[in-house]
Amino acid sequence: MKALLKSGDGSPGLQLSEMPVPVPAAGEVLVRVLRAGICDTDLHIEAWDDWARSRTRTPRIAGHEFVGVVEAAPPGGPAAGTLVSGERHVACDRCRACRSGQRHLCPRTERLGMDRDGVFAEYVTLPAQNLWAHPSGTDLDTAVLFDSLGNAVQAVTSFPVMGKDVLVTGAGPIGLMAAALARHLGARRVVVTETDPYRRKLAHVLGAHHVIDPRERPLRETAAGLGIEDGFACAVEASGHPEAIRDALAHLLPGGQVAALGIATGPVEIDWSTAVLRMTGIRGIHGHRIFDTWRMVSALLAGGLDPTPVITHHFPYEDHEAAFAAARKGPSGKVLLDWSTPCASR
Repeated sequence: MKALLKSGDGSPGLQLSEMPVPVPAAGEVLVRVLRAGICDTDLHIEAWDDWARSRTRTPRIAGHEFVGVVEAAPPGGPAAGTLVSGERHVACDRCRACRSGQRHLCPRTERLGMDRDGVFAEYVTLPAQNLWAHPSGTDLDTAVLFDSLGNAVQAVTSFPVMGKDVLVTGAGPIGLMAAALARHLGARRVVVTETDPYRRKLAHVLGAHHVIDPRERPLRETAAGLGIEDGFACAVEASGHPEAIRDALAHLLPGGQVAALGIATGPVEIDWSTAVLRMTGIRGIHGHRIFDTWRMVSALLAGGLDPTPVITHHFPYEDHEAAFAAARKGPSGKVLLDWSTPCASR
């Protein structure tokens, strides 16, 4: 099969390589990948920055956001032909967190595309218990968003947003979907900060009430002009940029809460004493609450939430370099790689 490999030779980029089709271990399922999404983690791995080098075991097939069809499964597993996505964290099922029903906190988890081979390939294997079966007829673009939308869902549902003023810093794909979700769940105002003009337009399309470039006007002035004089009740930090992180913390109400999603490439200095004195809540968001978040995503989609405008580009996997360039430099929202043509037909 064809796959995008991080070789581990120290250089940036991913190599399109010929690899053996993986053989499922006991309890695992072989899935033929149809589409895969490029996320911020993949951009770090492709660039091979310090963050990625310290967390990725190579050689490694990258990627974790996908939709595909079951090719082969163990007895009791999903039937061949079932449309599936997958939970990227393969928990150990033995530790204290797993045995208490908190598999998302497993310290021994193996991450798809980082600790075990991922979905930037024509085939991938995953434990049957990590797969999420989609209803027949589910749109592929909707299905491929389940993983990234799940991150937004876990972030926004970490605190009540109905009737509240919500700040989203960073209008990357997850930030965009977080803004759409906050509005869908009844936030009074959803304010998005973003420096890229294309993504500011996308934020309006996804439902943000107000979208600003924080370089042009201080966020405090913008908030005051909207009647948000004492700060936001909650924030979703989706950029990983140090200034945006500090901005999010500085513009919360006393007792306000921030869901931290964006990955910074290095240490970030914050005013810890102010966070303590204002009783700021900071909650890291990584992945999903397995599988509660997936069920919530399904319910929200059934209830009318439409995240698909976040998808702006489809590339065949052979054009992966152009796809990564679009995802990194834009103008773009969510960028997808198409793996839908079986290797046998090439």
